[in-house]
Amino acid sequence: MSVTGAAAFRAGVAQLQAAGIADPARDVRLLLAHAMGISADKVMLALHDPLPDAVAAALEACLSARANRQPVSQITGQRQFWGRDFIVTPDVLDPRPETETLIAAALDQPFTRLLDLGTGSGAILLTLLAERPAATGLGADLSPDALVVAAANAEALGLAHRAQVIQSDWWAAITGRFDLIVSNPPYIALDEMAGLAPDVRDHEPHMALTDGADGLSAYRAIAAGALAHLAPGGRLMVEIGPIQGAAVASFFVAAGFCDVVVLPDFDGRDRVVSARAPV
Repeated sequence: MSVTGAAAFRAGVAQLQAAGIADPARDVRLLLAHAMGISADKVMLALHDPLPDAVAAALEACLSARANRQPVSQITGQRQFWGRDFIVTPDVLDPRPETETLIAAALDQPFTRLLDLGTGSGAILLTLLAERPAATGLGADLSPDALVVAAANAEALGLAHRAQVIQSDWWAAITGRFDLIVSNPPYIALDEMAGLAPDVRDHEPHMALTDGADGLSAYRAIAAGALAHLAPGGRLMVEIGPIQGAAVASFFVAAGFCDVVVLPDFDGRDRVVSARAPV
């Protein structure tokens, strides 16, 4: 006999709670919506109906994967960021709410030519282009698999005509100048990796998480090359770990940037370092 959506929801919450998932009800709602092929905001309205066998089986597989700490976004294949759905695979970082601090700061002033270093899923690049219809942008990443995801997201969001993606090891393949350069580079130190949640450590791409050293290598590389690729007065903005503000700001000052500031996220932690090229 088929179980109702409500019964499956309760059982799923209990299963994820037992597995140590922090917000089991939220995750079950998202996974049930995915299994049912409906939007998450409609799940609660459908809980009184019996679940078809195929939906129940799909939900069971989703819950098993989540109990094994696979991120919800990888199970469902998407994640919402700044109000848009992005394709997510194990080849890219899961777009995170704290990165919206970088988006908000970047949108605070106009830009027309954008570069996103280490673009991953393209969430930063494509969000900024979607919010600024006159802008064009370039997303660079060392991972060819990540670039496939970024290109798919550009196509899905109707931005492929304004967003180009290329393979590049930081500045190696970058030409031209931009009035805004952004990056969310790998900033977790190698000795911090073991302490990460298994959802992140065991399922997200390590090359996007850590530089294999002190967590600051990417910022050194970005600081060293950014002025050569920024228009006069152009802005550079990078996401950082919460204890890296002073170090990253010092790299930018030493490289010759002006107006170097550290910006907090919604929890009050240092999250973005912003700087400007001399005019």
